[in-house]
Amino acid sequence: MTKVQELNEKQTALESLIKNAGITVPKEDDLIEGTILEQKGSAVYVDISPFGTGIIYGREYTNARDIIKVLKPGDKITAKVIEMKNEMGYVSLSLKEAAQEIVWREAEEAKRSKTVFELEIKGANKGGLILEWKGVQGFLPASQLKTEHYPRIEDGDKDRIFEELKKLTGQKVSAVIISSDSDEKKLIFSEKGAQTEELEEIISKYKVGDIIEGEVTGSVEFGIFVKIEEGLEGLVHISELNWSLVENPSDLFKVGDKVQAKIISIKDGKISLSIKALKPNPWEAVTNKYKKGDIVKGVVIKFNKHGALVSIEEGVSGLVHISEFASEDEMKQKLELGKTYPFQITLFEPKEQRLTLSYLEEPKK
Repeated sequence: MTKVQELNEKQTALESLIKNAGITVPKEDDLIEGTILEQKGSAVYVDISPFGTGIIYGREYTNARDIIKVLKPGDKITAKVIEMKNEMGYVSLSLKEAAQEIVWREAEEAKRSKTVFELEIKGANKGGLILEWKGVQGFLPASQLKTEHYPRIEDGDKDRIFEELKKLTGQKVSAVIISSDSDEKKLIFSEKGAQTEELEEIISKYKVGDIIEGEVTGSVEFGIFVKIEEGLEGLVHISELNWSLVENPSDLFKVGDKVQAKIISIKDGKISLSIKALKPNPWEAVTNKYKKGDIVKGVVIKFNKHGALVSIEEGVSGLVHISEFASEDEMKQKLELGKTYPFQITLFEPKEQRLTLSYLEEPKK
């Protein structure tokens, strides 16, 4: 009689003993530890006392062949329970799924502890960089790159940014896991989260509200990068460049320009700056100048999916909703960019910087 057969004969008695002892019986999808008994043909038998004998066979055997070939009797393993009692009376196990499960559990722990990994960049796409960790492909979005690694493409051309990202292939990057989803098999990394003690010490010298003087080191479609001191940069988002609408940051600022800015946020080693915060707020100046129902002249400065953006004063603009027109084409026929038209104020809340307008069609001459 083989060792496997002996264990099977005792299984019924053990099940009764387990229940009486109050031991928690594993269920499907649980991880369980065991000892390799023997390999016979295309099956591996595992002692998982006191729960009986486990078996790795069929598809699970084929999927784990690379792992099984290095195992020998007496080796300890961790396997995933597929079925508590199959047609042969064994507990069906999966080595491959257990290995994957362990990796995703380690990923969750690494995320919680903010463990920093040195990983090789395997490639890039238009959204960021491709990494690999413990055999799992991960993604580092461009938005999670440190400012010194973000491609400084002035016109924000995504194809050119992609070309710059590809140049990083083969280099090492320090990154932390910020999201892991075992169901979707998604692993997201951040380089910003892997802050060094030296950088944290530099950042600790600053606080929200401080006014800094720095040098523009890069201009991209969503704002400009400003060097605050050696080894430290901040970002001025496009919405914080000026009170007036900014379409292209490089129209206002060039690399090398000296600028003053206010620190408006310090979070996760990232400093956000505002240039417009150091300028008078135009909404405060017009608080008592306008009210709902007033007829005003305004300049059409931009179209978007909601309608037309109209400026009634420098830095004070509101929306004419597209629903006022039969179609987008009609709106653009009646309102031309850069031209002035009469409008009626339908909502004016200067404290919230909210303004909506209604187009008053001029009588035909």
